Amino acid sequence: MRTGRILHRGRVRRVELREGRLYDEAGEAHDPDRAAFLLPFEPRTIFGLALNYRGHAGELGLEEPKEPVLFLKPPASLLPHRAPVERPQGVAYLHYECELAVVIGRAGRRIPERAAMDHVLGYTVANDVTVRDFVGNLFRPPVKAKGWDTFTPLGPYLVSADEVADPHALALRAYVNGELRQEGRTDQMLFSIPEIVAYLSRFLTLEPYDVILTGTPRGLSHVRAGDVMRMEVEAVGVLENPVVEESL
Repeated sequence: MRTGRILHRGRVRRVELREGRLYDEAGEAHDPDRAAFLLPFEPRTIFGLALNYRGHAGELGLEEPKEPVLFLKPPASLLPHRAPVERPQGVAYLHYECELAVVIGRAGRRIPERAAMDHVLGYTVANDVTVRDFVGNLFRPPVKAKGWDTFTPLGPYLVSADEVADPHALALRAYVNGELRQEGRTDQMLFSIPEIVAYLSRFLTLEPYDVILTGTPRGLSHVRAGDVMRMEVEAVGVLENPVVEESL
């Protein structure tokens, strides 16, 4: 099942994607190409992982981590499909990060790896937008680099776990203005989804609609105002957002 939310005639409508159309609770059909998408659900806590793909640390001149490197993204950074990402004024290097996002469906603490997937509700596409200027030892965890308003596009759908046969065998691709800039596969993750869920739940309780951004492969590049970022995760969906200059 692929579900989401749209704004239609001033009201929030919960929708399901079936045969290329969006159907709301009343059975009314909507065109996905014309729909005003909202976030597909209301996320709770948003966890991010840095350097979780083989080769990604190398392109940044860093060593691969021995355990998951975590950070949090603030709720104000969330952004739906097609809404504009604001490029902060004066920054030198703003980039996308195409990611598979895991959505928790069942609460748990100290979850063993063997049971971790039982706590996964589904998946969506994320773009962990980052200002590289602000990533450094003095700025870790990278709150300033990754926490600006509009820096976490998410969606457009929540895809139920049963629709994704193997989340560790998916292709990820990022396009800018139609040009392929980034490509990888989820089997390149250093830490798998069960390992990440188990690690997080050792010291905190995971709750329904917590979101885990599982990291990005190598292939970062700068984006500017006027560019359009398109993130694709096989079997999960396509998330697209334009870039605009920050409004002051």
